[in-house]
Amino acid sequence: MEQKTGLIAYLLRNLRLAWHLLLDSRVPWLTKLIVPGLMALYILSPIDIIPDWFVGLGQLDDLAVLVLAVKLFIELSPREVVQEHLRRLAGGGSASPTGASAEGEVVDGEYRVIG
Repeated sequence: MEQKTGLIAYLLRNLRLAWHLLLDSRVPWLTKLIVPGLMALYILSPIDIIPDWFVGLGQLDDLAVLVLAVKLFIELSPREVVQEHLRRLAGGGSASPTGASAEGEVVDGEYRVIG
């Protein structure tokens, strides 16, 4: 049972990561168009590896394509952007579509009072 829970958590984490990457402007639009687009086209297409009228088994190929497409999308996204989103997801923070942190940017500096 623990192994199933780990697999489900892994899949949910990757789906959340893919969603954040899809909204991030630093991920190339071509990557966003090709991988999720082909995945949606396959899932919505009446042509399947295993026909959907095989209840249960017919939906497994759709699930496999979804998992592979999400994995491919994450692999094709810029590594530093993926790592940033993984850190934010692990810390409970949320990443904005522009890549800026929710708290804003921190600038370290010095100041002096004039007058």
